[in-house]
Amino acid sequence: MIKKLLLACVSVAVLAAAGTGLWVWQGLQSLERPVALEEPVLFNVPQGATFSEVAGRLEAEGLVPDRLWLRVFGRLYPQQSVIKAGDYEFLDGMSPREMVKIMVSGDTKHWYVQFIEGWTFRDMRQALARADRLNKVTTDWTDEQIMSAVGAEGEHPEGRFFPDTYAYTSSGSDLELLKRAFIRMEQVLAEEWAAREEGLPYDSPYEALIMASIVERETGAPHEREQVAGVFVRRLQKGMRLQTDPTVIYGMGDSYQGRIGRRDLRTYTPYNTYRIDGLPPTPIALPGREAIHAALHPDDGDALYFVARGDGTHKFSRTLAEHQKAVREFQLNRRDDYRSSPAPEEAASEDKEKGGAG
Repeated sequence: MIKKLLLACVSVAVLAAAGTGLWVWQGLQSLERPVALEEPVLFNVPQGATFSEVAGRLEAEGLVPDRLWLRVFGRLYPQQSVIKAGDYEFLDGMSPREMVKIMVSGDTKHWYVQFIEGWTFRDMRQALARADRLNKVTTDWTDEQIMSAVGAEGEHPEGRFFPDTYAYTSSGSDLELLKRAFIRMEQVLAEEWAAREEGLPYDSPYEALIMASIVERETGAPHEREQVAGVFVRRLQKGMRLQTDPTVIYGMGDSYQGRIGRRDLRTYTPYNTYRIDGLPPTPIALPGREAIHAALHPDDGDALYFVARGDGTHKFSRTLAEHQKAVREFQLNRRDDYRSSPAPEEAASEDKEKGGAG
């Protein structure tokens, strides 16, 4: 009788344990079920938040049905519950377990800002000011303060930052992105300079950067970059002025309203290459690697002039007479859909000098 009673007690205990185990197993399994979300959820884990606190917030925001099973999971698997601070994006169909895994890995949400080839430094700063979730520490800084902060005190900012798409998290700052872009440009310029052609009319990598910025602004057609660079290099070698409109536009500053005329071409500025010899004092835009490469590997043809055809490409000419004929054909009798660049936002200039390069 005692044996039967003891056996019954043991059986009840075993069944109870089995029932509890099944209950726990089912509860943990609920962490694997997909969560339906109407739109992505941005979830912030503050610095120093505990796993239990995060579990409570996940329940409060409807991302898990019961915080209990997250807490049980945390007790059973402490190494898989060490979450990191940051902003995390949860998507429709993710399970609570996947959400935890993302927070443990520190795979925080990233945002992106893009600096476009041909932009000015002002354009860059405006893009940073518009960027979401970015800590804006340089908003009220002068250009001089920024250059000092990136390690180039006293230097001009134009053209010194590499155009690319940069990722950042909510803990990132505009200054960090500027430093990354500055360092990247230094690296790219050094690499391209080391592999440059011989006999180029540049005394330093910076002069090549200036030329690259002009090439970047003169053509958006990739196959023309070396040709455009070749024209300008040959003009420098022959002592001819560059006579390129983008430098004039840059020198006009805020007075430029989409077109330039003869008066603008005759007005002296340090950037007006119709009035100055050689290169302008600084770059006029952000050149990409392709433009830098072209400036250091120019076409070895014999063209000294070019003019926009009106379809985004250019007509290259060897002599002034050929160039003047091309100007009459493509500039004085412009097509209705005329455009000087593949980029639709670039305005065509008017009243080009007949002896200009572009």
